[in-house]
Amino acid sequence: MEPNQGDRNVLGGALQPCSLDPMTGFYRTGCCETGPDDQGSHTVCVRVTEEFLAFSRAAGNDLSTPMPEYGFPGLKDGDRWCLCAPRWHEAFVNGYAPPVVLDATHEGALKHCGLDDLVGSALEH
Repeated sequence: MEPNQGDRNVLGGALQPCSLDPMTGFYRTGCCETGPDDQGSHTVCVRVTEEFLAFSRAAGNDLSTPMPEYGFPGLKDGDRWCLCAPRWHEAFVNGYAPPVVLDATHEGALKHCGLDDLVGSALEH
């Protein structure tokens, strides 16, 4: 999959794909691009952890149960996923933020998350 050359990541480079399996992104392209229809800002590419899934479930957003009617496979530890930036920030503040893939995290995440927080939580720096 080729990244959309118009979309930038939080480091200023071209936005890279987050995951094709499971297929992620608000538009299900594999990238964390965003647009006017994406009210949740699905812009932070993460590697999901069990701790985060438990936190999200307790906060009312069960991401581990499949919902085939929405094309959602359910997530498991180790999956990469385009997470809503406000949810990532909430998890960060509470100590449950999953690690971030910076080159696949859309610059739009910066409206909700600090760059230092994202970089400090990165899989690789």
